Amino acid sequence: MINVKDFIKKLNLEVLSPTTRKEWEINTAELNRPGLQFVGFYEHFAYERPQVVGLTEMAYLESLTDEVRRERLEAYFSRPIPCVILCRGMMPTQDMLELATAHDVALLRTQLVTTRFFGNAMNYLNRCLAPRATLHGVLVDVYGVGVLITGESGVGKSEAALELVKRGHQLVADDVVDVCRVTDSRLTGESPETVRHFMEIRGIGIIDIKAMYGVGAVLMSKSIDLVIHLEAWKEKKAYDRLGLSEDFTTIMDVRVPQLVLPVRPGRNLAIIIEVAARNFSLKHMGYSAAKELDRRLNEMMMGMSKQED
Repeated sequence: MINVKDFIKKLNLEVLSPTTRKEWEINTAELNRPGLQFVGFYEHFAYERPQVVGLTEMAYLESLTDEVRRERLEAYFSRPIPCVILCRGMMPTQDMLELATAHDVALLRTQLVTTRFFGNAMNYLNRCLAPRATLHGVLVDVYGVGVLITGESGVGKSEAALELVKRGHQLVADDVVDVCRVTDSRLTGESPETVRHFMEIRGIGIIDIKAMYGVGAVLMSKSIDLVIHLEAWKEKKAYDRLGLSEDFTTIMDVRVPQLVLPVRPGRNLAIIIEVAARNFSLKHMGYSAAKELDRRLNEMMMGMSKQED
């Protein structure tokens, strides 16, 4: 379901004829251009989508006689369409206004050209219709990398995030992260509106990051590129010391790289998370320090072997 007021506000649309409906039952991010419908062809008509009228469709309607145009529009508006958007700031015909009002169809207008509006509207609908979930963790932007910090309650997630904010990075969400799967391989996270920009620090209470550190210390949303899981140090557990292998975790059927960081007194988690974010960026650019060291060692061993021969 798509909220009517939010759709109009986010896409900066002008209301020419309002609707009494508060929500539209739209289940796809696609839009429809009704050129064939204005001609009279209704087979495979995607009436459940927002209808976008561009310059070509409007020019065709204006070329018709008043009687024929009203007949075509009557047939068109009789279908259960959610809304009609006129692009390029075009004026609707009088019969279009009358029929939209009579059939309770929202008639809207944008100043954008048709292709530009298509892109904006599809992006908006994709975000609204994308699968969502709520996770326990902290989401921060570190050097442009969206880092989701997870771990048991009290392990130090918020404290690490606070130190990162002090070092110039940005907080997206603390404790509760609303996750949205915008594509089959991309996740974004944001904070619920009621707790946005707030952080809980044990012993102090609730603090407002935006008020304390400025608007540059917070972000509304961020992609989730890397998961860092904090856990209490286990003496007998073998932690990765080379980084040759990559671990992943699955969130909403999307595989995300994951690091497990052991926590014990004296470790500066903020600096370690910064290094993890920079190392993640380097790997995306094709450079791995662990693989480079492995290559050098192999070359050295091969050189020593040849000398012995």
